[in-house]
Order: sequence, then C-alpha cells, then structure tokens
Amino acid sequence: QVQLVESGGGLVQAGGSLRLSCAASGSTSSIFLFAWYRQAPGNERESVATINTRGSTNYAESVKGRFTISRDHGKNTVYLQMNSLRPEDTAVYYCYAHSLYGTAFWGQGTQVTVSS
Repeated sequence: QVQLVESGGGLVQAGGSLRLSCAASGSTSSIFLFAWYRQAPGNERESVATINTRGSTNYAESVKGRFTISRDHGKNTVYLQMNSLRPEDTAVYYCYAHSLYGTAFWGQGTQVTVSS
C-alpha cells in the first residue's frame, strides 16, 4: 500500500505562484509513475503532469511552460510548481501514483483557487 498526502493549495491571485507537495509513504519502491491530476466543478478529472522513475515528464498542453513537476527521492515527495496561474487553473489537485503491480493510489486532494 502507498499513502499520498498533498499540501500547498490555497488562494492566489492570477499571475501568482503556488507549489504543491505530495508526500508518499508505504511501499513507495513499487511506484514507477507519479502524476498530478485536477478536477474543476462540473469537469472531468484531468491529468496535469506526470513523472516516471527515470525522471521523464509530460504535461497537459494547458500548463506547458507554466507548471513543473519534480521528485525528491530522498524525501519521497513529488512537487508541482505552478507559475503564472490563471483563474481556469482553479480546481482540486490530486496526487496520483501507479505501482509496478498495476495498482493506482490517490491522495485526498488540495484546493487551488485563482482569483482574477
């Protein structure tokens, strides 16, 4: 089992920055992919950014050049640095992990609100 705990959400003005953290615990050695997803009211949950064990990253087109996903192996923590935030980035952000055994794990989510 893997437990994921997000932190760092909050209220920020458009153009501002936030850094989300996802602390992973448990059988983290089985995880080969971490990701950040988000879900705005009335919308489907969407992938924002992913990072694998080799450090390769992928981003949704809507956040490319503004968001950066990174991982600190020593702290078992994944980060999402969000710059130049827009009102349309407002959502609940979830940390996601996928294990080698095909199991998916989710955090509880953290609210990000961007005011115009």
